Amino acid sequence: MIDLHLHTTVSDGRCTPAELVARTAEAGLRTIAVTDHDTVGATAEVQAHCAALGIRAVPGIEITAVEASRDVHVLGYFFNPEDVALQAFLLRQREARVERVREIAARLAALNRAVDTTEMLAAAKADTGKSLGRPLIARALMAAGHARSMQEAFDRWLGEGQPAFVPRTGATVRAVAAVVHAARGLVSLAHPVQLRDDALVDRLCGEGLDALEVYHADHGPADRARYGALASSRALLATGGSDYHGEPGQRASLGSVTLPAEAWEALVVASQGTHGG
Repeated sequence: MIDLHLHTTVSDGRCTPAELVARTAEAGLRTIAVTDHDTVGATAEVQAHCAALGIRAVPGIEITAVEASRDVHVLGYFFNPEDVALQAFLLRQREARVERVREIAARLAALNRAVDTTEMLAAAKADTGKSLGRPLIARALMAAGHARSMQEAFDRWLGEGQPAFVPRTGATVRAVAAVVHAARGLVSLAHPVQLRDDALVDRLCGEGLDALEVYHADHGPADRARYGALASSRALLATGGSDYHGEPGQRASLGSVTLPAEAWEALVVASQGTHGG
């Protein structure tokens, strides 16, 4: 089985790299990609643990782009994690994440929903490869008794249009794609159904993408068929994965979403002639 969308504690996952690899082995996965947000901090450790267990590990990442003030998540695969320009770009992304967390926390405090961000900010300062995000704030809201679940935290406070939402600023999808391509990688649009705007998805297909994430835990059969057809019509490849974060009660379990072998083989062939010369 193949899962190309996984997260660790280096960004907003619940599992350490070692724990995640152990769980993927137990689930019977044979090819994986850890796609932490705006960081490749787990890559070396994941690859080492996978090598010991006979699991194939592909370099991966999930980068947040911005289109019309909206977050758009872009997946990168097969790139060189040590590419200097990529590393510099990701550092700027993570620094912007820290400032966004500070502003969200300030808004929550003004709403009498204060949360403790001390530990997460200290972790980001101690390890510049650590990537912060709203799920960490959601967990802090739960710990403070301000929300009963991650979903409630986003629905009431952190989601777009809610009182503590802070719009993101950053690179466009085309700019993100260019950075990943320069590092000899492939680029896919993550979970397109979450954009709730197929016209936007169609437009983004022309912004330097190599693939669409056709297979995802949020995609039902009709979604997979629709995005598979769109990918084919735009001469794009297909990627897929569970988007596993290890959250208690998370609908996406390891092994619940797998990329078909023929789609994987097409990605491998494309990676052998990737951008960047």
